[in-house]
Order: sequence, then structure tokens, then C-alpha cells
Amino acid sequence: MFAALEKVYDPSRIEPGWAQRWESADWFHAAASSLRPAWSLVIPPPNVTGALHLGHMLEHTEIDAIVRWRRMSGDNALWLPGTDHAGIATQMVVERELRRQGLDRRQMGREAFVEKVWEWKRQSGGTIRRQMVRLGASCDWSRERFTLDPGLSRAVREVFVTLYEEGLIYRGRYMVNWCPGCQTAISDLEVSHEETVGHLYQIRYPLAGSPSEFIPVATTRPETMLGDVAVAVNPRDERYRHLVGRNVRLPLTDREIPIIADELAQPEFGTGAVKVTPAHDPNDFAAGERHGLPQIEVMDAAGRMNDRAYAYAGLDRFEARRRVVADLQAQELLAGVQDHPMAIGHCQRCRSIVEPRVSMQWFVKIAPLAADAIAAVEQGHIAFTPANYRAIYLDWMANLHDWCISRQLWWGHRIPAWHCRNHGCVIVSREDPANCPNCGGPVDQDPDVLDTWFSSALWPFSTLGWPEQTADLATFYPTSLLITGFDILFFWVARMIMMGVHFRQRDGRSLAASVPFRQVYIHGLVRDAEKQKMSKTKGNVIDPMVVTEKYGTDAVRFTLAAMAAPGTDIALSEARMEGYRAFANKIWNAARFIFLSLDRAEAEFGWRRPPLPARAAMRPPGGDLAGRWVFSRLNGLAARMQDSLAAFRFHDAADGLYHFFWHEFCDWYLELAKLALNGGDAAAARDAADGLFHALDAALRLLHPLMPFITEELWHALAGAEPPAPTLSLAAFPAAGALDADAERQMNLVQEVVNQVRRLRAENQVPPKSRLPLRIEGRGPEAAAVIAAQAALIAALANVDPAVAPVPAGAGRGHVATPEFDLLLDLPSADLGAERERLDKEIAGLERALAGVESRLADATFLQRAPEHIRQAQQQKREEYARQLERLGAARSALG
Repeated sequence: MFAALEKVYDPSRIEPGWAQRWESADWFHAAASSLRPAWSLVIPPPNVTGALHLGHMLEHTEIDAIVRWRRMSGDNALWLPGTDHAGIATQMVVERELRRQGLDRRQMGREAFVEKVWEWKRQSGGTIRRQMVRLGASCDWSRERFTLDPGLSRAVREVFVTLYEEGLIYRGRYMVNWCPGCQTAISDLEVSHEETVGHLYQIRYPLAGSPSEFIPVATTRPETMLGDVAVAVNPRDERYRHLVGRNVRLPLTDREIPIIADELAQPEFGTGAVKVTPAHDPNDFAAGERHGLPQIEVMDAAGRMNDRAYAYAGLDRFEARRRVVADLQAQELLAGVQDHPMAIGHCQRCRSIVEPRVSMQWFVKIAPLAADAIAAVEQGHIAFTPANYRAIYLDWMANLHDWCISRQLWWGHRIPAWHCRNHGCVIVSREDPANCPNCGGPVDQDPDVLDTWFSSALWPFSTLGWPEQTADLATFYPTSLLITGFDILFFWVARMIMMGVHFRQRDGRSLAASVPFRQVYIHGLVRDAEKQKMSKTKGNVIDPMVVTEKYGTDAVRFTLAAMAAPGTDIALSEARMEGYRAFANKIWNAARFIFLSLDRAEAEFGWRRPPLPARAAMRPPGGDLAGRWVFSRLNGLAARMQDSLAAFRFHDAADGLYHFFWHEFCDWYLELAKLALNGGDAAAARDAADGLFHALDAALRLLHPLMPFITEELWHALAGAEPPAPTLSLAAFPAAGALDADAERQMNLVQEVVNQVRRLRAENQVPPKSRLPLRIEGRGPEAAAVIAAQAALIAALANVDPAVAPVPAGAGRGHVATPEFDLLLDLPSADLGAERERLDKEIAGLERALAGVESRLADATFLQRAPEHIRQAQQQKREEYARQLERLGAARSALG
């Protein structure tokens, strides 16, 4: 007896149990000693601060589908999970929580604050894992990693020290992006630019010694003029050439500054003269370096004016701007203000407006690292899907600046550098020094931490045990695939390639063997149903944990996969999820019907449940048409699944599964099997039971990568007490065999006949239970032979009494003409007007189709360029359409 299934499928009754079993068992452990082919993927580590959003669920659905498929295909598949310490994000979350408690990190001190963060991580940091487990991620949880784990921290220090020893890490005072909100340097990639309309101010700078003469200077940031050290004009600008070398009096201050000639000033911008503020603008910084100008900072780390800002000291930068403009106007030094479009940089984390600021920072020289990372892609050692991301990656890599890797935070990997208190020398070391190796004096560790992306860049090899040459590293590196989003292509993907090829080549690997992954698949964004980006402010965010509870995890996973065409974003709606919940119900009900049918076959026909085979049977147990056809379709689906998943066409895999299970397996095969079970032939019934048993086994295996929960539950119910594997994830994925073209051709013809009869019944409102006479004639010997051989099947499926006989011309009502057969259904008396209307519609459709074909065949360009077989196909269509029109016209005439 098969286990009795509930009448209604309830995901909440089965999903949590399987999620827990998958996590607690070691079924997904990938041993380095395995003899199976190694296949590996590391997770893009989510920030430990947060919870999963739908973008994560899309990514994890795609990863899990690929990993389950590879595991079922015989690979020693590793999905390595973990989380990122997320320096800025985590520190912001904990500081916000401390403020609610009336605490401030600076008052607490560094050690106490960091301990608070670890305490928070221990309490809240498991959210990501719990959610991933609940959503079915088939990770090797024994290898879960965190970027601040001791092993990964050792790798970070080894990389930093090595790069420093190679001269690829340096420290200096340079212009950086500074976030006054987070009070740290941030990289170019962490700045989001937003188009806005600001103002361009024209300020009169009086010439020294000639207070009645002015040079007009244009600026968008008048508050920074307090740090001006020069005015620049273009050396080709005739208007100002005579002023070069003279001084001006800096308004609102007591200083004089020189007028210099520099390409920084463009004659067509503003007035053609610009102020030079090396401490507060990257272009001015470069000009200052060219001319040996001083750097005067007039803002502090929080974006407030400092004590060098004269009367404006202590003001917020934007309040200072208002005051400066007002004072310039009062002194008649403001020549004009006009609207000016500009792109304002905002910190991605806290949304503060970013300030260019000169500060002491640590940097990585990128050019030497980028060269091999470019070569790895150009030489084909890493492939991108969609392919256009290859060019995007190479273009970005060719235009890199050095990477500022220091952050003025307390949470993260502390920079392994120490400063001697006596002489200020810097010691960079793999071990913490007790004192200065040069003078023996005391040392202080650098207060900064590393950019979060520095440790993340090492993720593919640090998680496998590097710098130790471990068995895991030898087995699973390079990883096989990375699935990630476009938004971190430059933050993370490019840096992983740079670090991977550099350090694994140092280990003696070739360039081809040093890459961190062989393939990169870039997925799209999940948007709302109106294709808008999801955001809390818009109120259109969908919580994956809420919708999975509502519709079932399998339904949501299948929805995401069905919409995940490479290179496109997903416009997600709950209507689609509801539709695929119905699909899960269909699968459940089909299995329930099969189990009841197999129980009946045992009781009435002596059928015995066989053990499930290690590999799914992909050949029919008997020679009946239904079995031959459905197993041919299963072989076609297996081939399509293999091709689709290999090419990351998740939508195509989902479409194939949906169409097969709903429209072929349920709509046709179950009906065919029911006929055999009810036919009174015990041998045929046993063959049908075998077919149902093995076809369901194969179908569940094919469905499993996208819908793991329902398939796991049903597969174990099908297998009984002794399944061939402890989990469906370890059962063999069906191997595609040869198709049975003859069975598919015969079944297609049977389906077309039955569909035409059913259509006629529906249009004429004839109940399905009314048995009707049917005259049918095949066109050509092949179609005629199939119709004659399958007349009994047609009779049973269509509920007709078929007669294989010629259909007279002009047969009238109930007549259908197709390229392969003519049929005449003897319909009861009905509204002749409705039949005329039906025939008129068919004739109009055929006339349109014929006109389209004749238009193409009259097109000289088409006839010249189209291949011979295309032209012949069009000619055959014209002839067939003409024959069908002749028959339908005669039928229409007979009705008057």
C-alpha cells in the first residue's frame, strides 16, 4: 500500500520538516577525498546585518537548482555558505541600537564596542542561515564561513603583508571620497551619483593692490573658498593672460592667493576662471600637486567647518554655504547665481552627500593586479553569461584607479601595521610586534580597518583553507561557477579575479588554474509587477518569508525560475506565485491519483511495487502507445533540462517542466493510463501501473532542482521503505535517451483528432458524456494507418463511435478539415446559425493565412534570399490552405 496523501496539498505541513532534515543530515557534504568529479560554488556572502530579500531568494534559487542538478548528475558538488561581516553596515546597525540605549561608541572605547558587535552578531547573525535553511538551500553547512573567522582573518593578513612586501600596498595623504555620516573614506563604487539642479555662483575676487579691479570666479561650492590657495585661468584664455602671476585678495578672509595658468580652468565653463582648493576637490588636488600649492582643510570629519574657516567655524557645511553667499552679497562680491545641472555623490550606506577630502589612507596599486585579471578573461579562462558582461568587465578593468582599502571604523579586519611612537616608522607584520624592531620603542597598531571588500575578494580561496595548501583547496579550487548580481560585478567579482590569479599563481598555479571560478552568471533584478525597483520608501517590497508562507516555497522558487531569462529583470507579481501554487497542487493531486491507482492495481491485477531503480527508467515497460509516448516526452524533457540548466536558462527549464507535467503527463498520460486500468486486461493494467510508477519517478527527479520540497515528499512516498538514496538530491538525474519519433507522431495525431472533437462538442454545447458517431478519413497512407490502428483509443478519449471512412465533400455541420485528416462529427440538431458562424471564422482565418503565404511568394526579395527548403515549405502551405478552403467552402455552402 502507498502512503495516503492528504486531499489538499499544504506546504506548511511538509516544508519545515524536510528543511530541518536537510540541514541536520550530512547529505550535502562534499568530501575532498571523493572520487566523483569535483564541482564547487561559493555563496555571495550576504551581510550578517540583514535578512534575505527577494534578490537573495532569486540568487539562491538559481544556485540551488544548479547545485542539486550537478549533485544528481554525479558530481561531488559543494555549495559553500557563509556571511560577510559588512563593516560599515554592521557598525551603523549596532551604533543605532546603542544610541537607543543612550550609549556612544566613543565613550565606550574600541574594545568594548567591538565586543558589543560580536555580542550582536551572536544574537542576530543567525537569521540568514535560518532563512536559507527554510528556503531549501542545499549547502554544505559543515563548511559555513564568516569573513572574520580566524582562518579567514589569517588569510587577510597574509595577503595584506605580501602585497605590502611586493610594493603593491602603500600609505599616503591623498584625495578620497569621505562620508561625513559614516565618518570614513569610501571607494568610488560606494558612491551613488544623483542628477540634480544646483547653483553656479560667480564671485568677484579683488585684485591685490587694485581693489576696484576683480577677476570673476565660478564655483558650485562657495563654502570651500575659505580653503582656496589660488585662482586658475587657462593658459590659452586671452581674457586673463595678463593677470597670471598677480595676486587676488580672497574674499571673506585676510589672505592673498596667486593667479596661475592651468588646464584645470576651461574657458567655456562659467567665467573661465576657477578657484583652486586642493584639500576639497580631486581636480584641484592634482593642480595643487602640479604647482606645489598648500592644502588648507576647512572642514572636519563630520562635515562641519573647522577653526581654519574664520567666522564660519563650527557651522554645518550647508549652513556655512548659505552664510558665505549672504556675506558675499552684502559685500557686493557676488556677481551672479544661475541654475546648474550636476551629479551629486551620496554614500550608498547612509545617503550623506560625500565630500572630497585629503586624508592619510592605505591604497592598493591596481594596475599590476589588473593585468593578469584581464588576461584571464581575454584568454577564455573565465566565461560570462550573458556574454555582454565580458566587454563591460574588460572596459572597467582597463580604467581602474588605485583602491583605497582603509576605513575609519572599528568593526572589521584591523590593518596589520604598527607605528613607532619614537620615530613614526611603520611596521607591517604577519605577527603582532611587541615593540619597534628598529629602536625597541613602543608601537601602536594603525586604527583603521580594511574595506569589507578586501576580505571578500579572498572568499573563493580563503574559505577553502588558504594560505594552507589544504585538500579542499586542491579539490575545489578553481570553483566551477559564480552566480551573482550586476551590482557587485566591480565591487566583488573583479577583485576576486585579481586576488585569485595573483595569489594562486604565487602558489605555483598556471593562470588558467589560478582563476577563482570558471563561469560567472549575472542574474537580473527582481522588480515589482510594474517593473519598478523595490524599495521601502515605495512600499512595494515583498518579503520572501511572507510569500513562501502564503504560497509555499516551491511555488515561489518556481515563479522566480520561470521568469529568470538571462539578461532580463523580473517583474514579480503575487498572481504568478498563486498560479504556480496551483501547479504544485496539480503535482500533488496527480501523485495522489497515481498512488490510489497503484493500490488498485495491486489489489485487482496482481501488480507488485518494484524497488525504485538507482537510475530512473527512461524506457516504457510495455509496447503500448501511451507508454512509448510519455517516456519519449520524458527523454525530450531530460535533454531540455540538461541544456537549459547548463546555459542558465532557468525560464526555459521551468517552462518545459510546467508544460510536460500539466499538459502532457496530467492532461493526457493519466487519462490514457486510466483507460488501461479500466479496460479489463490484467496484463495491460500491470503495464500501465509500471508506466505510472516509473514515469512519476522520472518526472519527480526532473522537477526536483526547482521544486525540492514537494518532490522529496512524493518521491519518498513513491519509493516506500527502501528508497535508492536517502534524499532525492542524491538520486540520479534522468539521462536523456533516444526519442520515439513514431510514438510521438501517432500520439500527436490522436491528440489533434480528440481536440477537434472536443472543440466541436464545446462549440455546439454537446455534453462530453453524449456518445456521438464520427466519420474520419486520414490524408495519406501514414495518417490513415495511425487512425485505423488507434481508432479504439480515439473512441475512448473522445467518447465517439468512429468509422474510418471517406468524408463526403460539403459534409456541412460537424465537419473539420486539417492537413492530416477530415472528420465529420454527427452532431444533434442545433442552431445552424452558430455552425455557419464557426465555419465563417475558420474560412476567414485560412484566407488570411493564405494571403500571407501568397504575399511572401510574390516578394522577389524573399524568393531571391530564402533557402530552397523555406520556399518549398511556403508553396506546400499555399497548396494545403487552398485544399482546406475548398472543403470548408463546400461545407459552408451546404448549410445555405
